[in-house]
Amino acid sequence: MEEVMSNIAVVTGAASGIGEEACRDLLDTGWTVYGLDVVEGRLGRLSERFANGSFHPMICDVRSAETVQSVMNEIGGRTGKINALIASAGVIRLAPLAEMAVEDFDMVFDVNVRGLWLSARETIPYLRVAATAGELARIVMLSSVSALRPKIEGGAYGASKIAVTQLTRVLGSECAKDGILINAIAPGTVDTPMVQNADRSGDWRPSGPSPVGRVAEPRDIVRVIRFLLSEDAAYVTGTTIPVDGGTSAAFVPPK
Repeated sequence: MEEVMSNIAVVTGAASGIGEEACRDLLDTGWTVYGLDVVEGRLGRLSERFANGSFHPMICDVRSAETVQSVMNEIGGRTGKINALIASAGVIRLAPLAEMAVEDFDMVFDVNVRGLWLSARETIPYLRVAATAGELARIVMLSSVSALRPKIEGGAYGASKIAVTQLTRVLGSECAKDGILINAIAPGTVDTPMVQNADRSGDWRPSGPSPVGRVAEPRDIVRVIRFLLSEDAAYVTGTTIPVDGGTSAAFVPPK
């Protein structure tokens, strides 16, 4: 009963980077968190870190419609509702578009677009339950400044994030009548394992140099997630907020 009465969040891509930091922040503020990731080992380490009874790790490949549906129904069956989805699962594959392997292109879109859409689709019925009860009902999607500023060799990734921005606009418009608010965040370069591993040379940055003079830490992005989950954002939906240290506002020549 206590679990049902608390706010329930589902975080995809929970085992590292922005997703992991989002889990930590939600748990610190009293949420019950279901952390979804495809890598069992990383989830196990996260369970040890968040061993407070309010964190529930679950293996989930967001590319699979059957798996996403099964996992969301299991969560909804336990809790009766979901108050927030943080859709942070994502991958980067870099190559010139004319040379990119088909499997790499497909992987980017399968995770970043299909996976995000499936996660939202299967969560919305349980968000409606929360909204009908007068409770918080929000989705926060992770786009990227790459949707706003193209990057050489990052064409597939950027295109997938443009798709996230469009999904946010349409879903936000479609679900507003149900009391569900849906927004996206477009981070610049964030110091996460995904970005660190994107290029073996260590030179690639999805947003170029930031006018602020540093890359973001995951907590910089999570602070904006916290805002979008708050009552202060009760009139915000269907929009994408850049959190990029001014990168999208400044001209940076392509490398």
